[in-house]
Amino acid sequence: MLKIKPHEIAFDIDGVVADTMSSFIYVAKREFGINGIRKEQITSYWLEDCLPIPDEIITAIINKILEDPFGTNLSPMEGAVDVLKKISQYSRLIFITARPIKEPIEEWLNFNLKGVPREQIEIIATGRHEIKAEILKELKISYFLEDHLETCKRICERGLKAIVFDHPWNREDTPFLRVKNWRELKGLIQFSNES
Repeated sequence: MLKIKPHEIAFDIDGVVADTMSSFIYVAKREFGINGIRKEQITSYWLEDCLPIPDEIITAIINKILEDPFGTNLSPMEGAVDVLKKISQYSRLIFITARPIKEPIEEWLNFNLKGVPREQIEIIATGRHEIKAEILKELKISYFLEDHLETCKRICERGLKAIVFDHPWNREDTPFLRVKNWRELKGLIQFSNES
């Protein structure tokens, strides 16, 4: 059975550590009066392709989430905080995000990972999905937990291993390892005091 050492894995943030789609639904309702959106409707990573919301409103909601994670009710995915805290006891936590700026999400991560020293948390904001694989290669990271299938494909093309965090928008048939939640991911991690 696959066992990943804590220093061998890095993480995407949105849709993996942060429950960004719940935040999207919250902002759509609170700020734009858009009701009735459910996560199951989000069947494409590109929201414009699957939601009956004008593109400019989708962009406005996403920008609010990027700029103000606290004000947009952004919450961690269930189990993420506990597993990340455990991993941090063995290795630095490395997050690679396509967000264009890191400061708002850095503050959010530090708040949610209370007790983990700030120097144990590294966030790389790329502004683009396409370069995540290059960064992983430079950092000598073998595994990446990601919800965007195109990024997973690029990672595998570079000889690295993508783990898909399962969502309605990434359920097409793929060769990648898939986890449904953080409990499943934890089962793949080899913590050094375990045999």
